[in-house]
Amino acid sequence: MKYPTVHLHPRKEESLQRLHPWIFSGAIARIEGQPSEGSLVEVRDSRGTSHGFGHYASGSIAVRMLTFEPSTEIDRAFYHKRLSEALRLRLSSHLLRPEGTECPNTCYRLVHGEGDGLPGLIIDVYGSTAVMQAHSLGMHLIRQTLAEVLMEVYQSEGAPIPLEAVYYKSETTLPTQELRELAEDGFLIGHSEAQPVYEHGIRFIPDWLKGQKTGFFIDQRDNRQLVADYAAGRRVLNAFCYTGGFSIYALHAGAQQVDSLDSSAKAMYLTEEHVALNFGKDCPRHRSITQDAFEYLEQMPQDAYDLIILDPPAFAKHRKVLRNALMGYRKINTLAFKKVAPGGIVFTFSCSQAVSKEEFRLAVFTAAASSGRRVRILHQLTQPVDHPINIYHPEGEYLKGLVLYVE
Repeated sequence: MKYPTVHLHPRKEESLQRLHPWIFSGAIARIEGQPSEGSLVEVRDSRGTSHGFGHYASGSIAVRMLTFEPSTEIDRAFYHKRLSEALRLRLSSHLLRPEGTECPNTCYRLVHGEGDGLPGLIIDVYGSTAVMQAHSLGMHLIRQTLAEVLMEVYQSEGAPIPLEAVYYKSETTLPTQELRELAEDGFLIGHSEAQPVYEHGIRFIPDWLKGQKTGFFIDQRDNRQLVADYAAGRRVLNAFCYTGGFSIYALHAGAQQVDSLDSSAKAMYLTEEHVALNFGKDCPRHRSITQDAFEYLEQMPQDAYDLIILDPPAFAKHRKVLRNALMGYRKINTLAFKKVAPGGIVFTFSCSQAVSKEEFRLAVFTAAASSGRRVRILHQLTQPVDHPINIYHPEGEYLKGLVLYVE
């Protein structure tokens, strides 16, 4: 099929030769034809050599490459192959463990954008419901086709947890306000109500209708399990707790006391729902605190906690506010290092794509130095196997974490 053609300036194909999936608008010399927003385009270098196909957009990222093979047809079979590959990776990682098996796990990310060769697309699965998010108009326009193919893939691959519904949730994720107003959240196939899902045998209730992201932060699954390894017998503070995931793992592991802290009353309600789901309505070892995290850490007594978890929302959505973000990371970590009991553990994270691993680690180093305490790194953390990072697209590595021992 003939598509509009994007012609690049000389040498601007070098990133494509390194298989980086983004073409920025400044690399484009001219466009042959009149591509509409989200349509497929062919990409050619200044000598006329084809480098594959992708979705076109008028923003700074002008093309998101779907394939670097000029002979590949972008059709229903193409998406079937990519979605099948994504599901097989999750199956081979033993992420789909149905209820009734040992340590069931029924929530996972099926598609992680560039990491699964589908730029602009996120699909998280909660039990028998897939929640799809488009981050580009190209993926938004083919949402129904993707949903139909997804159902076919789960049948053909014999997934141990069958798929029954696909929910579309992109009103907040498309790149412009105009596009977000066009998007309408709702079921593309089937219908389902939110039901408890399992993560490492622990139950949570995702809220894909009103919750953040797709309804739950799946990317911290392995790091929550690591918290459980350290939590037994400790007094735990889970700052910026949102739905209380770290708190539930700590309670399961036998923590002496767990305090969940968030400035949002809604977040505290969700946390308490998850505590009740796993431990009953009255759990004497858990306390909810609705307060600003910076304010609480400044005011809390010295040595009140043996384990502190800092998992704030993204302090920097883009590089323009990087300086303020790093100041925020330094301040919150300094407070934690100063206040944690001797022999205590601090889990600290950044989910800001705009903050590099080196910048985050330097901010934590500066905080440790300011605290005057001896601090050692025990673990360096990242995102789990169902959030794969395309080695040619380092921007996909957004989640960074450190586990620190404070003397």
